[in-house]
Amino acid sequence: MKKAAKLFTCICLLAFSFCAPGVLVAQTKPAKETELVYIDGKGVLRWKKNNQEAAFFGVNYTVPFAYGYRSVKARGMDPEKAIDQDVYHLARLGLDAFRVHVWDTEISDTLGNLLENEHLRLFDYLVYKLKQRNIRIMLTPIAFWGNGYPEKDEATPGFSHLYGKKRALVEERAFVAQENYLRQFLNHVNPYTKLTYGADANIIGAEVNNEPQHSGPKARTTEYVNRMVAAIRATGWTKPVYYNISESPTYADAVAKAQIDGVSFQWYPTGLVANHTLQGNYLPHVDRYQIPFDTIPEFKNKSLMVYEFDAGDVLGSYMYPAMAKSFRQAGMQWATQFAYDPLATAYGNTEYQTHYLNLAYTPDKAISLLIASKAFHALPLRKNFGTYPADSVFGAFRVSYAGNLSEMNTAQEFYYSNTTSTKPVNAKKLAHVAGVGTSPVVRYSGTGAYFLDKLENGVWRLEVMPDAVHIRDPFAKASPGKEVTRIQWQIQDMQINLPELGNSFTITAVNEGNQHQATAKGGSFQIQPGAYLLSKKVKSTWTGDRTFLNLQVKEFVAPQPFDKSVFVDHQPITEVSSGKAFTLKAQIVGVSPGAKVTVQANNLAGVFKTIGMEKAGAYDFTAQLPVDLLTPGLVTYRIMVQEAGRQITFPGGHEGDPWAWDNYRTDSYQVFVAAAQGQLELFNATHDRALNVFPNLWRSDERQLITGQKTGQLILQLTAKELPKEGTFGFQHAIADKLKGRQPELASFDKLVVRIRTSQPKAVPVTVALVNKNASAFTAQLQVANTFQNIEVPLSSLRPGAFMLLPRPYPGFHPFWFKSEKPGTFSLQDLDKLQIYLTEGTSVSGPITLEIESVWLEKKKQ
Repeated sequence: MKKAAKLFTCICLLAFSFCAPGVLVAQTKPAKETELVYIDGKGVLRWKKNNQEAAFFGVNYTVPFAYGYRSVKARGMDPEKAIDQDVYHLARLGLDAFRVHVWDTEISDTLGNLLENEHLRLFDYLVYKLKQRNIRIMLTPIAFWGNGYPEKDEATPGFSHLYGKKRALVEERAFVAQENYLRQFLNHVNPYTKLTYGADANIIGAEVNNEPQHSGPKARTTEYVNRMVAAIRATGWTKPVYYNISESPTYADAVAKAQIDGVSFQWYPTGLVANHTLQGNYLPHVDRYQIPFDTIPEFKNKSLMVYEFDAGDVLGSYMYPAMAKSFRQAGMQWATQFAYDPLATAYGNTEYQTHYLNLAYTPDKAISLLIASKAFHALPLRKNFGTYPADSVFGAFRVSYAGNLSEMNTAQEFYYSNTTSTKPVNAKKLAHVAGVGTSPVVRYSGTGAYFLDKLENGVWRLEVMPDAVHIRDPFAKASPGKEVTRIQWQIQDMQINLPELGNSFTITAVNEGNQHQATAKGGSFQIQPGAYLLSKKVKSTWTGDRTFLNLQVKEFVAPQPFDKSVFVDHQPITEVSSGKAFTLKAQIVGVSPGAKVTVQANNLAGVFKTIGMEKAGAYDFTAQLPVDLLTPGLVTYRIMVQEAGRQITFPGGHEGDPWAWDNYRTDSYQVFVAAAQGQLELFNATHDRALNVFPNLWRSDERQLITGQKTGQLILQLTAKELPKEGTFGFQHAIADKLKGRQPELASFDKLVVRIRTSQPKAVPVTVALVNKNASAFTAQLQVANTFQNIEVPLSSLRPGAFMLLPRPYPGFHPFWFKSEKPGTFSLQDLDKLQIYLTEGTSVSGPITLEIESVWLEKKKQ
């Protein structure tokens, strides 16, 4: 009888242990680590150890799930190794925050039961590796998303696949499935840490779900949030719980009433998926982070976090610190960029086309993120630094659109994302330097990032990444077979000017497989990618196995090139001045140091020239086209690369003798040479397609390119069925490149001409704005009738005004208009963008259409 009872008890225990598929409830509850943070009565996140304000800054990263997982596997790489590499780089950048929405659709069934599978195991492994580096985690258990993007969704087993985002937030069965999932997910024991997520101190909080879009009664929304929070708390979770308040702004009051500790926000100030690199100054877009919910009583004293942010489609390295500054001003204490590209696939930027960030492939943006992290931790909460451009300098930090630069400069730390002439505050006290390009501390001929860290007096660690060269637009349509950034492993020249090291020191490689050694003379030496000890001592106790920060001295991770073939990246200038020599520029990768590069050019008057291209940088080549070639008309040209007994001609990358009788390849670049009194075109609907249109008019009855009376001439037709809340519609076009080739003539232009019409029976006011590189707009108002007219605007009549922030910042409650407080003087040389929009406040009834054919500059009549 006792044996039977004992057997029955064992069976019951086993049944309890396996009560849900894939879930093992441990009979001995895992230990719980002491929590690191808490939220005080005013909504401020603080460290428990000293009650000081806490701040966390980092990234989202997706390799355990969805396309991140599939793409790494498709490249034949072990996902664990990919995680190891990427987490090292995150630690190398000094980041201390990680967040990603868990793809519940891959690790659950329709009832919300947890599935113990490869995706969950890899997430556990990632959590473990982040913990080793002291990178804190914000847990977001529910994504609602399918797992396909940018591919098609797979038929995953989870409840999100069954209900979708909208039904999951209103249907009772979906509520129950999510409650079940949350309880099982948070009771799950990570096999690597031996802890549940709630017991792991490195996980500091939870965000219930990703970007909920609520509908229906507000009381049901509050009920949903409370039930999800209760399910989380039922597992013993005592850490902060956040909920998104910006994705459904009209439900902000319903969310704020729920039993949450904080609210989460996102910021995409330059929109998403432009399908090309955005040109121009976007610092006004991040001038401040506006929160419209602070009048809701329940919102008061809530902790604030940013779960996702990025300057989408911007390749420049000047945005992140400015965003960090605005986050701090708004009261944010957590911010994680979306999303860091896995090293294995960053060569093609295939995961999220509109985002591009990786230490190896976007070194300047990565260093900018490092600087942003420093700013986020250093800047006082809710401090206001003014309005752009005054807030380009904030504390020890500086951003510059003109210099494509982020910078931090303190006595001990000096970081810069691009070449700078700024001198360090105190070179003698420096302990950490990181940068791209050249500065008064480091002169470097390569294009990759480098890091200098003082280990002790007279001993420093140097880490040098391989060169990265952007060869295609990384924000255009992506493909795993399309390389957008070339990695080059080259020996480069370096000079280090640190009083602490002096002029003579040894350079000894410490990373695996690297045998490079050198001795600096006058601080100068040659270096190849790797990790090194720099020492002016005869002997040093530092070895590769020793640690500093959250790193080992010998650690080094860098990718090999995806391709090694010759590639020429060259963007022809549209039009140049006649009778003035001008310089062609190209980036060329995959060539040996002894390669010969020439330009073969001719005009339609029968003048032929062959001109050698000179090396102007690690991968930059230039050639000057002479005056006798540049008569009004058209110049066509090819760039030819000769090396190792072969010839390759661009455009097209055609191999073979370009002069052979049977070579039928006639691809060429071309540039127009303007006549002396020629107009300067700023926009033409026939060939200018990279536009930012507001609002996003994508339907065929809203946005079209139509023909008119002129053969071969297209017309941009924009139709607003009703005006949006901003009270306007229109477009923006980047024009800086249009002006490059006509710089010698710009002073002689005195008139802007717009060819435009409207559908309205009466003339309507339309504003034309010319925006310069300092974000000052100079505007004029046009009276546009329903027949095409060439409306002339004397440049002298332009006056300072406001311009639209396009692409429209998201979420849509952020500012839409910007007007510089110090516009300065109008100058054609400084122009950045052209905008044409319905003048704000115009009253129209019914649909309104604007049709724009072209915009150009004209000269003073001789």
